[in-house]
Amino acid sequence: MGKCDALIIGGSAGSLDVLLRVLPLLNHELSFPIVIVIHRKHGTDSLLPELLSGRTKLIVKEIDEKEEIAAGTIYIAPSDYHTLIEHDHSFSLDYSEKVNYSRPAIDVTFQSAAEIYREKLVCLLLSGSNADGVNGLISVKAWGGTALVQDPASAQVSFMPEQALIHAKIDYTLRIEDMAEFINLLS
Repeated sequence: MGKCDALIIGGSAGSLDVLLRVLPLLNHELSFPIVIVIHRKHGTDSLLPELLSGRTKLIVKEIDEKEEIAAGTIYIAPSDYHTLIEHDHSFSLDYSEKVNYSRPAIDVTFQSAAEIYREKLVCLLLSGSNADGVNGLISVKAWGGTALVQDPASAQVSFMPEQALIHAKIDYTLRIEDMAEFINLLS
């Protein structure tokens, strides 16, 4: 696999547990940013960046509008905003209609990143209860990127990764215990 310029991880119900297991095992000198888009209710989970930063040596922060994307940082999509990647490698936050009943929607971030990073984009879809992320992974593949899903057998809620396996061309299906090693090898 070629060089990775960005890793985007999307998930919903059951995905936080996966992140809490994977983040402590990540190399603290990753050569690319990680963007995490998790479905969360507006006004709740504001402690998510703090919770995750306690599990890794990497910088963890919630995304700010027009913020420039830096390698070795884990960015958390804020609740109630879609997160888009701009051509100048900065973030744009958008308050348009919900997609798949969600804002932030995984599809929106995967699709905007696919256009920018193309074959140097890796996207991982975790546990969840709707099909958000599936269309995004189809776009990732269309632009030459790499599509990953959590092994549905290890997912608390298997619907999201199962839908991805049915509808998108997936490059790798990963068990939770194999995710950190796979991510570290992207650097």
